[in-house]
Amino acid sequence: MKKIENKDLDRPSLEEYISAKKNNVVVVLDSIRSLNNVGAMFRTSDAFGIDKILLCGITATPPNKEIHKTALGAELSVQWQYYDKCSDAVNTLRADGYEIYAIEQVENSIMLKDFEVDSSRKYAIILGNEVNGVQQEIVDMCDGFIEIPQVGTKHSLNVSVAGGVVLWHLFSNLKY
Repeated sequence: MKKIENKDLDRPSLEEYISAKKNNVVVVLDSIRSLNNVGAMFRTSDAFGIDKILLCGITATPPNKEIHKTALGAELSVQWQYYDKCSDAVNTLRADGYEIYAIEQVENSIMLKDFEVDSSRKYAIILGNEVNGVQQEIVDMCDGFIEIPQVGTKHSLNVSVAGGVVLWHLFSNLKY
């Protein structure tokens, strides 16, 4: 079995990717402190054709050497926008017709495997701070909550891992 080299993967150029149709999904990063998590979310969003990322609160923005280290250039291919207040980002998304879902453990959350994706809808997925999660103020603004089932002794996944799991679920269920 021969490993496929990057040059043979038939990936679009940066210009082709930027102009290509994307999924109707926006990722909102709510005060993410790790630049590695931010970079990883850019890279994952690029992989799954996510429309854009909204960076909020203390979340760092490109250009940034530490973000680039894990994004590997995806900070150039994925649209992004910064909001000082996550609530402003959520209000903008709601006005644009997005359904807002926090990836969070809350009462009445929907287990990821039970979350039905409708390709005619627009989704905003909010990932929260590594220690405190999604702010309660933002939780109160959401349409719903998605929880990733876990069976281990820890109560959460790394932000970028959780984001990847949820974005894969959306990507695999959308008509891309």
